[in-house]
Amino acid sequence: MVLGKVKSLTISFDCLNDSNVPVYSSGDTVSGRVNLEVTGEIRVKSLKIHARGHAKVRWTESRNAGSNTAYTQNYTEEVEYFNHKDILIGHERDDDNSEEGFNTIHSGRHEYAFSFELPQTPLATSFEGRHGSVRYWVKAELHRPWLLPVKLKKEFTVFEHIDINTPSLLSPQAGTKEKTLCCWFCTSGPISLSAKIERKGYTPGESIQIFAEIENCSSRMVVPKAAIYQTQAFYAKGKMKEVKQLVANLRGDSLSSGKTDTWNGKLLKIPPVSPSILDCSIIRVEYSLMVYVDIPGAMDLFLNLPLVIGTIPLHPFGSRTSSVSSQCSMNMNWLGLSLRERPEAPPSYAEVVTEEQRRNNLAPVSACDDFERALQGPLFAYIQEFRFLPPPLYSEIDPNPDQSADDRPSCPSR
Repeated sequence: MVLGKVKSLTISFDCLNDSNVPVYSSGDTVSGRVNLEVTGEIRVKSLKIHARGHAKVRWTESRNAGSNTAYTQNYTEEVEYFNHKDILIGHERDDDNSEEGFNTIHSGRHEYAFSFELPQTPLATSFEGRHGSVRYWVKAELHRPWLLPVKLKKEFTVFEHIDINTPSLLSPQAGTKEKTLCCWFCTSGPISLSAKIERKGYTPGESIQIFAEIENCSSRMVVPKAAIYQTQAFYAKGKMKEVKQLVANLRGDSLSSGKTDTWNGKLLKIPPVSPSILDCSIIRVEYSLMVYVDIPGAMDLFLNLPLVIGTIPLHPFGSRTSSVSSQCSMNMNWLGLSLRERPEAPPSYAEVVTEEQRRNNLAPVSACDDFERALQGPLFAYIQEFRFLPPPLYSEIDPNPDQSADDRPSCPSR
């Protein structure tokens, strides 16, 4: 009897999106198929799958223990998020080569479905860094008697979603700094920098609008710049290893002495990058926008504005760049309402107080004693007469206009 051969062993996922890329998040069900193609008949002990998700960091550092002694210190740490195993064909025991319990697979293509659920707890986003990674994978193992197992591993992507439509990520970020240059006993004027961005949270592909003002009162030529940096932090055995990488940058115009430059929304686009990782205990990925002034021959003046790169983009009505008036106009149109061109005048006096009420209140008060007779004097009659007089006529014109701009005193010259 001629034994068959395994022609191919592949893994395919049932994708949840239209791009046919296996992307999942916590709580999702990961499903797929193990595809096996054989020529001839083969006997199989088992076909297993093993799914695992974990974060792992590793780096080494050289240490000196004396004048001629050196050694290498290894730092490793691992966090497991889930570990799932299942048997699609056969039994658990791999060391049993008896004829009993073998499964015969005939020539052709065969599919074996699998599925498992990701934990509901937050998972770290898939990531590949210099000293660590966050990986999720499914491995298929085909065990046959008296032969080495056939193994195949395929990774899938997990995104722990970050919604930037939260108040903390929609808040503006701003800062101001100043620097004075000194050379021995000579001191030049200061260089000042103020910068602001409209929010903290962004998604890849968006452009950050940078508002900044740079004033150069020094004697040197300076250049304003901006850059987005990614900071990877890895933790193991109480130590931390940090890697900082440039993501995107821009350069402004050179600024000579005594000049001021203003950025009114200068755009810096965020390229495709990994989202921020904020919930992993051994790997942390953060972003920042650095707006700085390049000063030749001196330390740069810089401002660091924190960023969070999320996965859920900004809702159209969460944008702070849209004006309040346009928002209100849209809402009024939806409700089918329209504002009056002119404000409505207040009600007339006759609509509030009738002639009969006015006459009754102007009638003389009966005298009961000396005190009441005293109240019928000229002062009380004056109060009664004007108690219900109508207010002045309503008018759109202010009877007491403010001073015109020409009549106002001018600012004294400096």
